[in-house]
Amino acid sequence: ARNFIGDEPFAVLLGDDIVQAEKPGLRQLMDEYERTLSSIIGVQQVPEEETHRYGIIDPLTSEGRRYQVKNFVEKPPKGTAPSNLAILGRYVFTPEIFMYLEEQRVGAGGEIQLTDAIQKLNEIQRVFAYDFEGKRYDVGEKLGFITTTLEFAMQDKELREQLVPFMEGLLNKEEI
Repeated sequence: ARNFIGDEPFAVLLGDDIVQAEKPGLRQLMDEYERTLSSIIGVQQVPEEETHRYGIIDPLTSEGRRYQVKNFVEKPPKGTAPSNLAILGRYVFTPEIFMYLEEQRVGAGGEIQLTDAIQKLNEIQRVFAYDFEGKRYDVGEKLGFITTTLEFAMQDKELREQLVPFMEGLLNKEEI
C-alpha cells in the first residue's frame, strides 16, 4: 500500500465550472464530508438529453440531497444513463483516490477519466454524491463562457448601465 501524507481529505475544483450559491458549493460538500467521513462528489440534475456529456451517478440510496453511489458512468451513450444526476466539477476526496489515479488508463472520449478512478475508489469505500444548491455555469465552452460573463456583468449595477447600451448598439448594427 502507498504511504499518504496525512489522512486528511482534500478538495478538487474543475476550472470549467463556476457555482453561484448562497453557501458555496464546496462548503456544502465539506459539510457532507464531515457528516459521512467519505468522499463526496458534487452533482446536479441535467436534462435527460444532455446526460451523454457528463459523468453520471447510479444512486444506491438517497437521504435528502445526498446519494450513496452504486456506480459512476462516464459519458453514457444517449438513452442509457442510470439517472440524470451529473458530476459537476466539485469533489472532496479521501487520500485513497491517489491509489487509483496513478493506475488510470485512457477511457471515454480518448481521455483519462477521473470518474473511472472514483468508481475504483467506490469499490473499497463508500462514495457519496451531493446535489449541491446553487446555479452552475459551464465556462468550458465558448458560448458558456460568454453567456456566464454577460450574466455576471449584468448583476453589477455599474457594469449593467454601460453594457446594456453597448449590446443594444451591437444588436442594431445591420452587419450582424
